[in-house]
Amino acid sequence: MAATVNRWVEPEWAKDYLDKRDSLPHRAEGHAVLREVVAASAPVTRVLDVGTGDGYTLGAVLLAWPEASGAGIDFSPEMLERARARFGDDPRVEIRAHDLEQPLPDDLGPFDLIVSSFAIHHCAPPRQRALYGELLARLAPGGRFANLEHVASPTPALHAAFLAELGMSPEHEDPANQLVGLETQLGWLRDLGYAEVECFWKWRELALISGVRPF
Repeated sequence: MAATVNRWVEPEWAKDYLDKRDSLPHRAEGHAVLREVVAASAPVTRVLDVGTGDGYTLGAVLLAWPEASGAGIDFSPEMLERARARFGDDPRVEIRAHDLEQPLPDDLGPFDLIVSSFAIHHCAPPRQRALYGELLARLAPGGRFANLEHVASPTPALHAAFLAELGMSPEHEDPANQLVGLETQLGWLRDLGYAEVECFWKWRELALISGVRPF
């Protein structure tokens, strides 16, 4: 099997994604449901955005909870630069460089809310599961994790149909994708100890999965 290539460190790759993301089918719909889940969460005073990119999702959370403070982590230099430009000198926000393939820093947490948007699937599947466990440990009791994620289709035919909806052929897929099925990921959350595990929204390979740290 060929080694996974992660091109998100390349500025042009990140810029290309940002230029086309708003045209991706149903992406806005998924984010709308994520905002609903965030707004209905317990009072949020501190939020973490995992794989924050240019800070789009973190910014949406802070609009819903303007008194909250937030941290965003990413490893792409281009994305980190854009996130820092988005928030400027906003004292509520800290943007940190971190590779999700590595264990989370010990000083990160606790948080009332942890969100992620189309980022964790770039990690190897065993690391995805381990990261979910690390995030649970960094949630305050009653805190929610909400991940708007790219998941695997059950069959190659369904995967091909998803790509066709995006106007994409297999050779143009992101080489960093390491997709895991929805049911597997929901099982990971339950096995790790999350409560209220649910898929709040799904369209083909896009899904919003969530769980809460028990009290």
